[in-house]
Amino acid sequence: MAQRRERGEGGLIKKKGCRFFYAKFYREGRPIEVSTKTEVKEEAKKALRRLMGDTERGITPEVELRKIRYADLRGALIQNYVERGNKSLQTMADGSETIWGLKPLDEFFDYKAKNGEPENPGVPLTKITVDSIREFAQERLEKGVSNDTVNGSLRLLRRMFTLAREDNKIQIAPKIRLLKNNPARKGFLAKEQFDALLSHLPINLKPLVTFLYYCGVRLGEAEQIDWRQVELPAALIRLEEDQTKNSEARTIPLPNVLVKMLKQVDKRQGRVFDTTNLRKEWHKACVLAKLGTLTEVEGKQDPRYTGLIIHDLRRSAIKNLMKAGVNEKVAMKISGHKTRDVFDRYHIVDTEDVVEAMRRVQSSESGQKGLVSNGEKSVKKLPAPRGNRR
Repeated sequence: MAQRRERGEGGLIKKKGCRFFYAKFYREGRPIEVSTKTEVKEEAKKALRRLMGDTERGITPEVELRKIRYADLRGALIQNYVERGNKSLQTMADGSETIWGLKPLDEFFDYKAKNGEPENPGVPLTKITVDSIREFAQERLEKGVSNDTVNGSLRLLRRMFTLAREDNKIQIAPKIRLLKNNPARKGFLAKEQFDALLSHLPINLKPLVTFLYYCGVRLGEAEQIDWRQVELPAALIRLEEDQTKNSEARTIPLPNVLVKMLKQVDKRQGRVFDTTNLRKEWHKACVLAKLGTLTEVEGKQDPRYTGLIIHDLRRSAIKNLMKAGVNEKVAMKISGHKTRDVFDRYHIVDTEDVVEAMRRVQSSESGQKGLVSNGEKSVKKLPAPRGNRR
């Protein structure tokens, strides 16, 4: 039995078999019915007025929020990555699309997909709270995942809520606090260490590792390079826009040692660099070169590797470019860094750099003639007046 509507905008409803009043109102032209969870008519009217007021202010009623599932947030994120052409969007073998860092969120919020289609839409939006997000982060840390890796997933979740707000599906999002970033990695290779590492690698991987060490290109970029992009006489490789992380084409100069390796390749078709068994062979070579260790883990077939990683070659290249006196902008152009702050994280300063800096200071001071110490000041030693000369 419907009660009188107030100004034609909403009213109270008594449903058969239910002792509570239901509030009926409209949001964006759609009728919405919500239990007021009270038998008292005056209290039900208050609930109705509150719900209608929230609607006028653009606040989504909780009953509507319950209909939004994790799968809806996830789907909007994937679509946003497609629209923006983000290169971190990956298509799996079953046709489903994902992003690095998304899988742990899928598992925690109970999302399951089969053949690229959602099988379980995951928890309702109302279950994704500050507490549940904090619980997700803690669970990941207890599994030995780094802060930076956890933050990658948290940023994806934050983006989901931002999109939901932009699409006017929600007005309020839970606060997502990132963990403290891990210290920037300091791994890099001195030339003698690199030579030792290279000696333990199979011949098919030596051109790739040499390229990464000297040129600072990202592994994902190097894997895509085709022989048509190589100009051996000019010692150059051209990276196209769709191959780079920042979608900017760039030209990479090649060291003589790499040019010599590439000239020895007979079949110059398809991909330039071979990556067969890269990770496995990298671990073995690093252990033999005393740059890493392998530790047996109970219950796991493969040992755990710790030590130098392939991405450290990129840091080494940047350090070597800067030590050689290459202009900073030119070095950034070679490595593909778009912003200075990220480039600075890769430009490693070690003890040798600091000592060399002091040598230069002392060398500069010793080269300044005609200066004498006068307390805390340095003053120029003037010649004696003519009348006082002897």
